[in-house]
Amino acid sequence: MAPEMHTDKVYEAELSQLRDRLLVMGGKVEAAIAGSVRALTERDPALAEKVIAGDRDVNRAEVEIDDMCRRLLALRQPAASDLRFITTALKIVTDLERMGDLAVNVAERALDLSHSPPSRPFHDLTELADLSAMQLAKALDAFVERDVKKAEEVIADDDRLDTLYHRLFNDLLAYMMEDSRVIRRATSTMFAAKQLERFGDHATNVAEMVVYMVRGTDVRHPGSRGG
Repeated sequence: MAPEMHTDKVYEAELSQLRDRLLVMGGKVEAAIAGSVRALTERDPALAEKVIAGDRDVNRAEVEIDDMCRRLLALRQPAASDLRFITTALKIVTDLERMGDLAVNVAERALDLSHSPPSRPFHDLTELADLSAMQLAKALDAFVERDVKKAEEVIADDDRLDTLYHRLFNDLLAYMMEDSRVIRRATSTMFAAKQLERFGDHATNVAEMVVYMVRGTDVRHPGSRGG
């Protein structure tokens, strides 16, 4: 009996370690998107370089978490809620890696523009970045706490993020029409805004997977399923 209890404790520790690794990776991604937007708005090439270099850590974390999940699936043969937890972790880690790539895209644009004349500040860009990061943080909290209500709040708030993105897009179009000299800088800001909007989409993906993990219900693409 004792060895079986020991094995259960080891298994629980492995699941806990997986959860912790995902949170650490999520923290790196949150820091990356915040840093990339700051590098863009403050025209800070050193910060942009730091974000780009840090993507290696995000990629390494993805590989390590993937390996951990596959090892647990092969050796532990989990069932029911544990199986959903591990398969959800496999999907979430992919979204996190892609979010890291989006942060790098913004940082590369910041690097490109760091020596250009400053553009008019667009406060909606910072608000969009803050909301995107908040969406990810809340989605990861929902994952750790198995909190469906919190996950559903993330899914609902994606409309808010889309509205903010479209408002910023229209402001940038008007800015370019006023002064053709700012087209290059404005299109770069528009590109960054699109990356942030996609970042929010990935946070929503994470939240949808939390609903699946807890309830076993797939809430993705509801219009594509028959009644």
